[in-house]
Amino acid sequence: MPKRAVDLVVISDVHLGTYGCHAKELLTYLKSIKPKKIILNGDIIDVWQFSKHYWPESHMKVVRKLLKFVAEGVPVFYLTGNHDEMLRKFADFKLGSLQLLNKLVLPLQQGRAWIFHGDIFDVTMQHSKWLARLGAIGYDTLILLNSFVNWCLVKMGQGKMSFSKRVKAHFKDAVKFINNFEETSADLAIEKGYQYVICGHIHQPEIKEIVTENGRVMYLNSGDWVENLTALEYINGSWSIYRYNPQECLPEEYDETDPLDVEDLNDKLNINKLLELLKTEV
Repeated sequence: MPKRAVDLVVISDVHLGTYGCHAKELLTYLKSIKPKKIILNGDIIDVWQFSKHYWPESHMKVVRKLLKFVAEGVPVFYLTGNHDEMLRKFADFKLGSLQLLNKLVLPLQQGRAWIFHGDIFDVTMQHSKWLARLGAIGYDTLILLNSFVNWCLVKMGQGKMSFSKRVKAHFKDAVKFINNFEETSADLAIEKGYQYVICGHIHQPEIKEIVTENGRVMYLNSGDWVENLTALEYINGSWSIYRYNPQECLPEEYDETDPLDVEDLNDKLNINKLLELLKTEV
């Protein structure tokens, strides 16, 4: 099966390094597309919960695949999020076609897109970061429990369920937070004269027009690769939400015919430069 051509793909909230990350599914998706540009919109590597005891090969393969895109000259923009905020001090760092930024304004056919992770709108992140970190640990634990319950449900011939989605759907505060997040980002985008505002952070994939008394803007959210397994795709001037379907892209159909090994990547990208930079943070 040929790879799908995509003008621009936006991925966020992968949370590599956590138990809830669906790295294998993301790798399958990345192997199924041929993108002209890639935007990694924050929380790709979960530095908050990073542990030397949990870094599966599937997570490393995602990193290698992204670096392979860079080695091939595909522009890759890594926008920092709250879980990988340690990278913010290195904003504007470049490595081949990879660029590290905190936000990005990208011209498109129908106007300019303002792209950033979105944690700046999270009051908890701004004033009670310790509570946000505690919540992240609780969320990862919930995902683990959810995985076990779903395994049991499948064994019993029943459908899967999502604890966190049910929590968000039943608690008014959670729904209100999501609505406020979308409206705040839209208001700022309209004020700045942008036609699109693209975020991540809240793990809720969405494409919708938001109209206020000051104007209108298209709000987009790429979702996540923990629960929803979604990405934003821009093809021929049109946006859509990609939702992972294992029946549509099977791993064996997209085996790499000429994979780059670590030495090849280091040759092409000078990864030692990146490693030396990150050592200053440790």
